[in-house]
Formats: sequence, structure tokens, C-alpha cells
Amino acid sequence: MDYKETLLMPKTKFPMRGNLTKKEPEIQAKWEEMNIYKKVQERTNGRQKYVLHDGPPYANGSLHMGHALNKVLKDIIVRSRSMLGYDAPYVPGWDTHGLPIEQELTKKGVNRKEMTVSEFRKLCEQYAYEQIDIQRKGFKSLGIRGDWENPYLTLHPTFEAQQIRVFGEMAKKGLIYKGSKPVYWSPSSESALAEAEIEYKDVRSPSIYVAFPVKDGKGVLDNDTEIVIWTTTPWTIPANLGISVHPEFNYIVVNVGDRKFLIAEDLLKTVAEEIEWTDYKVVQTVKGKELEYVVAKHPIYDRDSLVMCGEHVTLDAGTGAVHTAPGHGEDDFYIGQKYNLGVLAPVDEKGHLTEEAPGFEGLFYDKANKAITEKLKEVGALLKLNFITHSYPHDWRTKKPVIFRATPQWFASIEPIREQLLKEIQNVTWYNQWGETRLYNMIRDRGDWCISRQRVWGVPIPVFYAENGEAIITEETIEHVAKLFEEHGSNVWFEREAKDLLPEGFTHPGSPNGEFTKETDIMDVWFDSGSSHHGVLRTREELQFPADIYLEGSDQYRGWFNSSLIISVAVNGVAPYKGVVSNGFTVDGEGKKMSKSVGNVIVPEQVTKQYGADVLRLWVTSVDYTQDVRVSMDHFKQISEVYRKIRNTVRFMLGNLNDFNVKKDAVSFENLREVDQFMLVKLNKLIKKVRENYLNYKFSEIYHDLTHFITLDLSAFYLDFAKDVLYIEAENNLVRRSMQTVIYECLVALTKMLSPILPHTADEIWGYIPGVEEESVQLTDIPEYKEIPKAVELEEKWTKFMELRDEVLKALEEARNAKIIGKSLTAKVTLYVREHIKPLLDSIDENIGQIFIVSDFEVAGSYEEAPDEALKLEHAAIVVTKAEGETCERCWVVTPDVGKNDKHPTLCPRCADVVEKNYSNIVK
Repeated sequence: MDYKETLLMPKTKFPMRGNLTKKEPEIQAKWEEMNIYKKVQERTNGRQKYVLHDGPPYANGSLHMGHALNKVLKDIIVRSRSMLGYDAPYVPGWDTHGLPIEQELTKKGVNRKEMTVSEFRKLCEQYAYEQIDIQRKGFKSLGIRGDWENPYLTLHPTFEAQQIRVFGEMAKKGLIYKGSKPVYWSPSSESALAEAEIEYKDVRSPSIYVAFPVKDGKGVLDNDTEIVIWTTTPWTIPANLGISVHPEFNYIVVNVGDRKFLIAEDLLKTVAEEIEWTDYKVVQTVKGKELEYVVAKHPIYDRDSLVMCGEHVTLDAGTGAVHTAPGHGEDDFYIGQKYNLGVLAPVDEKGHLTEEAPGFEGLFYDKANKAITEKLKEVGALLKLNFITHSYPHDWRTKKPVIFRATPQWFASIEPIREQLLKEIQNVTWYNQWGETRLYNMIRDRGDWCISRQRVWGVPIPVFYAENGEAIITEETIEHVAKLFEEHGSNVWFEREAKDLLPEGFTHPGSPNGEFTKETDIMDVWFDSGSSHHGVLRTREELQFPADIYLEGSDQYRGWFNSSLIISVAVNGVAPYKGVVSNGFTVDGEGKKMSKSVGNVIVPEQVTKQYGADVLRLWVTSVDYTQDVRVSMDHFKQISEVYRKIRNTVRFMLGNLNDFNVKKDAVSFENLREVDQFMLVKLNKLIKKVRENYLNYKFSEIYHDLTHFITLDLSAFYLDFAKDVLYIEAENNLVRRSMQTVIYECLVALTKMLSPILPHTADEIWGYIPGVEEESVQLTDIPEYKEIPKAVELEEKWTKFMELRDEVLKALEEARNAKIIGKSLTAKVTLYVREHIKPLLDSIDENIGQIFIVSDFEVAGSYEEAPDEALKLEHAAIVVTKAEGETCERCWVVTPDVGKNDKHPTLCPRCADVVEKNYSNIVK
């Protein structure tokens, strides 16, 4: 007789295989059709606002893994907040101006010289929009939910107008000025660069020691003394105007042959070795401050070089006497200002020396190194030439070296607001604790911000010049330009003459003839994105200022976090963010930088095509995103196995709810067995941890807690022994309905908790859960933590039982390996327990053998009474033997009672009873 029809086996149409690569685009299309973003926002309207402000990715190129990591993290945050009681809008943005787009067009064969600036800018804009569409499609394919039809773009006329107003506000407060001082200059880009656009790479440079003859020793030095300097930039020697010494260092005059040289006393040994002085004698010692105003002679030109005192001089390298060229170094510039040296920078925008460097004009600065060194040798000033490899600043776009070069530039003052900036940093919550120190030190040490760029694709600096050269920045001109940009976009600046950009009837005392010119430089792109708090948070009604959180890569401490802070404090007096989180870089499986030339690049599309976006998203939560993250296809393969385990467990749960009606069949908590209550206590504890970790951005902890609960608490424990109830008992059996109630609670809660991480899969699961009313799990909230009566006692008791169960499982495994038993249901377990375990077992009403998944179970005595063959563990000594009796054909339990029912001789009494009462019409 076949009893299979009497078993309540799992039934569900939820597929075992995720088939995500096919299914996800279908789910995304459904989201689009139902406008899920709008529905979520309507549902959460009126709640406490929570704003994550999107740091704009640059609109250039397809998505890389860094994009995916960052955007998925943001999406998890926004999705979880909207399910945790907040109104969490998400407005994505793009950074659209700047040199890379200009370069891309040049690479594509666009000849700027054959068109007007306005025509070229229109091509840049068109290219930016093309890139935005590519990236938007990529982000949506990852399941990122947001207002994709209304993103903010830094090229939008409304955004540009707000940026102009920000500039005007800073100018009004005296924080904008034009000055000639050294800035990072990229000859390859022909533009000034911000600190955030600099990266460091090793280069090989000449290392030279040069003697400057003393012209006027001021009674301190003999006029036949020579001051020795050291430099790795010989090309800056033509720009030398002085020599800096530290006022508190001791300096010595060293007699070498028929010459006398001045160096710092502490560097004598090093310098002597480097220059190869073998026979030398110290003939004089002086304090640095005594050398102030000594005049030396430039070694090449008929020009003075003034000795000055500067605290920036160190004994780390060189000679303690520092070659000072105010046009080519920040410290040099400031000490030059102090001593009224003026500024000399005889290098043009392409890096070639000018006629202000006689004898070397026209030479590229790097090539000039050799010519200048040879000239120094010719005049007897070169004491030593070596070559060294050292870290040197490079243009992060062109990857070529940059120089310090003094040019007229527009600057944002840092000094007047530095203390407020530092104070605001301390008011922010830093979720990477080192982030606060990092940004604090950067702001503490940074000089004024050079905000002008000598390019055309960007927001123009809204400054006019009078006939007498005076710069004009007034509230009237700023607002007029802002309104023009709002109406026509910033291209109007390049399409109209200065007089047509000024308010009608505008006059200025510096322009008696009514003639005006306009600034041709554009703003640094970091000023664009750095003003987004004003152009986006303050202008979009669904957002608010300041943002609750900024989340970007760790490089943004010198980029967006930095520029946004400066502008916001300058304009608003406060930081633009209440909290900051940063993620690390994505590197290959061995921790190396991904590079096309090396062939170790993995892109998001590669992962989603093979495994699906949800597997990539699950991977994001599995890693410590605050550090650099290793990426390899092996990692995704491992994560896909975790995903499969989650899916299979969910499928089992759904299958066993096919006859469950939550409104009719659910069992109240107080009527559940203790083991069922224990599972709900565990679930409730999980809910509490997951909620806290979502709120604190600890996603890897969520990953570990959820997978632990699913694989161990549910799959390996509760659902494992549940089969003997769910399949075997009658449909409405109280124990069966109790377990279904727990499974249902767990499934609904898990689906909600997984939704921010696995949105496609969670929505798919939601469609199969009986009795849910919302059309998407995204339109629900993650359950609240509840206070469960006697939760602590329940957990303590059953955790202790689980420890005993682990020991029983170990004994069963050993017995299986020894061929004593086959499956665990063929076993009898006999326990000899320690004193503290006996009351625990006595207090359990549940069928303990059923929970252990064995056919027979007994407590035979105390631990001390255990026979020699027992496996002695911490809580019990365990003997595993074959269970006596026959195997029930229906439930597979081995018992001597099989056959006691004449009608059903192959069944145990339990199964015979179930069949008799419920399936008499099926079984004849």
C-alpha cells in the first residue's frame, strides 16, 4: 500500500533556480511600470526625513566595480531607511564638467581650433549626456532605486545658477580673491590643478649641490664663503631669488681645499659623504638668525640671492640652506612675501622656460635640467650631480608630472574660516573614525584653494574687469549672471560680449568709456560638486539641508568631503553633512590595482551577466567595505553558493506554507511549544541586531547574522526536525500549525530584512508568500523589535539544550563513520548526563528524540555511570546504537511498535492514527 499521498509534502511554484540574469530585467521592468520609487515616497511621506546626498560620479565611461560598490551601499542605506520608519528620498547626480570630457572629444578627433568655444562646449554637453545615459542604465541594472528621471547634473542651468550665487556669497564675505602664487600646474593639461587632482608616483630626478658665492657677508661671513644648496629641480635655479636658513640651527663654514662652504652643522657628515669631501676643516660656527640679510650672488645671473630665516627649513635632507624660488614653491612663496622678494616664474603654460630665464628659453622644463646643470658646472658652481628616485606629484588625468608655478589665479581663502571648518569637522559623526583625523589634518594644513582653471568646459568664473583692470564682483552682477544662466545655461557667457552679460545700464568708475571685459577661466570642478548642497539639497523640496549622510570612496577626504565642507561653512557656517561614511577601493583578488593593461579588471556587467545583480549586491554586504575590497570571480562564485542556500531555504519554507492561512491557522505565542517560542525569540533578537546594524551602516554584520540564522538556526536545526511534523502530522495538528506559524513569521521578517540587499529576490519571494497584501515588499517596514515575555529564560534554556544537541550530533557522526548506524533515524541515543543537564531535559515537554532526529532516546543515568564505550563530552556521555524495531513506511522512524495496527501493519501507531482519522478515503 502506498502512503505517499497521505504525506503533506512541500508544494510551491517558487523556482529552485534563481535564473537572475533573465528574471532581474523583468522585475526591473515591473518596478518601472508601477513606478516603485514614487509609491515608496508616497507611502513614507510625512515621516522623519532622512537624506543621503549622492556624491556625483563623473559622467565618463562605463561602470567599474568602484561605482557598483559605492552605489549599492547607498541603495542599501536608502532602502533600509525607508523600511525603518523614515522618508528617504534618493536623488542621483552626475559631475559633468572638466578636462576628461575635453580630452575624450580630442581623442575622438574633435578639433577645438576649428570651432568657437560655445560650439565645443555644446559637444562636451552632448557627450556628457551620452555618458549619463550609459551609467544610468548600468546603475538601474544593479537594482538601484531612485528618481532616475530627475537627477541633478552639474551642467543643468539651475545648478549652474546656484553655483554662481554660492561664488557670489563667498566673494561678498571676502573669501574670494585673485592672486599670483604657486599652484599645482599641469603642463600636459595646460591648467592649474587642485590638491584633489594630484596623485604621487616615483620618478628619477637629478640631485644637485650648488654653491652660491657670498656677495655681502654683513660682517658675519667672509665674502669668499659660498652657501651650499641642494635641489632635485635644477630647472628652478633660474627662478632663484633667495636662500632660506632656520633661525635656530647652527651653521658651519667648512674649509675644503681653497674654498669655504656654509652648511648646517648637523648635516656635515651627510654632505661631506655626498660631495666627497675627504679633507675638510670647520673654521666657523654661526646661528641661522645671524645669517639673515646676508646677500649671495646667483650662480648664473648677475642677480642677488637674499639669505632669509624660515621655520620651514628642516634637517631631513639637503644642506640646511634651502634654494628659494617664490614662483615655484608654496613655502618659497610665503617667505618671499615676507621678505618682499617678488615672484619670478619663468615657465609658460606648456612647461617651457621663457625669456625670463636667459640662455634656456624655449626648453621644456625637464629638458632644461641638463642644460642648467651643465651651465652650473661650467661656472664652477656645481659641486655634485647624482640621480635619485622619489615620489613626485602627477596630474591624475594625464598621468604626467606637474610643477609648482606662480600664475594669476582665483582663490578661495581658507584662513578666515579655518577654525570654523575644524570645529564643524568635530561636530560631524564619522563612521570611519580615522576619517575625522584625516580630514581635520588636511584642513588644518591646507593653503588657500585655487579655484580657477584654464579650460572651457565648466562653469565660468562670473567676474568682469573694468578698463583700469579692477575686478567687478557685486551682488547685482552676480544675481544678473545667475538669472542669465538659469534661463540660457552657462554657454551664454561665451556667446555674448561682456557688456551684454552685465545688467542694463551698468556703470563703474573704473570704466569711464563704458568698456568691460570678462574672466575667461572656469571654476574648478570640485567647486561644482562641492556646491551641490546648495544647488540640490536647498532647492529640491523632497530633500533637506544638511544631509544626514555623505558616502563616497576614501579618496573623497581630499575631494568632495573637503570641497563641500569648505563651501558650506563659507556660505552656511555649518558642515553640509551630519555624518560621513567612506568605502575603500576595489582591487583584484591579490590586492593589486585593477588595470586594463595588466588584464585583471572585473566590471559589474561581467558579474551580473554570469550571476545576477543580487549576487553582486550580496557580495557588497559580505565584505568590509570601509577597507580596500578584493574582487575576483571566485569570490562571486562563493557568494552565489550562499545565495543558493538562502534561496533553497526560502523555497522549503514557502513549500511548507502552501496550506497555511495566516488569519485562520496562526497560533498565538502563548500556545506555541517552547522550542517554537525559542525560534521566535531568536528571530526577534536577529531583528533587533539587523535594525541597529542598518542604522549604523554595518552591512557585513547583517550579512553574517542573516546567513547564520538562515543556514544554522533555521536550515540546520528548526526546519530539519520540522519535517517530521510538517510532512507527517495531520493538516490542522496544533504542533504542525505552530511550526507553520513560526516559519511564516520568520519568512516574512527575513524577506523584509533581506529586501534592501536582495531587492529582486525579496520581491520575487514576496509574490509567493500567502496572505501578504502589499504588492511589493518595498512597500512594507522591517518588523520592530518586541519585548517577549520570559525571552531571556527561554533563550538561556534552549541555548544550553542546543549545546547538548551539538554533542549528540557529534556522537551520531562518529557512529555513522564507524558504520554503527546509517541515517540518524536508524539510531537510538542513550545519554548519561551531568548533574546540571538532567533538570534541563526533565523540563522539556517536546519530543526530544524528534528534535535530535533519532528514533529512540533515553536518559539512562548520570555522567559517572556511563559505560566505557560512551563518547564523553562536556555535558553528557553518549552511546549511539541501532534503534530496535521496524522502520515505519510513512515516517521512517524505527520502532518495535510498527505493525500493532492490523489495518496498517507497516506503520507506527502515530502514522496509523493520522491515516485512520484523515485519509480513510485515500487508503483502502
